[in-house]
Amino acid sequence: MVTQGRIDLIRIVIATAILLITIAFQSIATAQTKVRFNWTSPASNLSGSWVAYEEGFFKKHGLDVEMLHIPSTSRAIQTMLAGEVGFSYTDGRNAVQADLRGADVVMLAGVANHFVFSLMARPEIKRVNDLKGKKIGITRIGSSSHTVTLWIMSRAGFKPEDYQLVPLVEVPNVLTAIVAGQIDAGALSPPTSFRARKAGLSELVDLSKEGLDYVSVAIGSTRSYVKANEETTRRLIRAYSEAIGFLKSNKTATMRAIQKYARIKDPEILEATYGEAALISKPSPTSPARGLKQLFPSWRQANPRQSRPSPTILSITGL
Repeated sequence: MVTQGRIDLIRIVIATAILLITIAFQSIATAQTKVRFNWTSPASNLSGSWVAYEEGFFKKHGLDVEMLHIPSTSRAIQTMLAGEVGFSYTDGRNAVQADLRGADVVMLAGVANHFVFSLMARPEIKRVNDLKGKKIGITRIGSSSHTVTLWIMSRAGFKPEDYQLVPLVEVPNVLTAIVAGQIDAGALSPPTSFRARKAGLSELVDLSKEGLDYVSVAIGSTRSYVKANEETTRRLIRAYSEAIGFLKSNKTATMRAIQKYARIKDPEILEATYGEAALISKPSPTSPARGLKQLFPSWRQANPRQSRPSPTILSITGL
């Protein structure tokens, strides 16, 4: 005869088994793929990834993202090639150059499809032509600020030996060095360029108005990583795209994310930085090739692997 106590025990065992099975299935359903994502600079055009992380868009798409800060595209590319980082922001020019040299580098999504830098100088310097023989700050050789400086100075008729480049690691350091009189000018991106204007520096060139149509910032990876992690790649780009839509319509939350990563205390600078981020961020993050061709007119011919659809711009279908 089965006693009531035994029946109760069986019920408890069954209930416990159901609970454990439910928890197990929930754990499987909510399992997050670990991904490392690098942001290279405290600049307004990187706000999409900050929002994607802070507002849970990465988690929504099943990604457990570790946000890293490794300054400069050149270093970022090295970390991706070493397998230390899955995705990183990258500069279009340097992605092309790395690819042409045989590196396994690819751009997945255009973040800023024009230059956002300004060339700022000490107040007494009024023209780009006044920079002959002067010191110009950049973050690193192979960075976006390096690309911008080369393009501006070449357009003005300067040769590389006509001025001195001074690598200073981070964009805010360039502003600090100009104000301290250690260098004469430098390429600054928002919000640092906004701070420079407020400090009374001369804005010699505003490339947001004068620059060419060019993928100055993109989300990049390596082909080998994308091939091995196709679904993860799709999820990441989907999450980023959704975050851009959120960024444009949710000012308060976006400003909170910008303030955290760009470390902005001045309300006026924070407001201007959000405005720039909302303006330049595109809901459909494509990477136009036409601007790259202006900088590299023979980039396809120079690439020994030109049989591929594009040596630097990978089309991820099904996004």
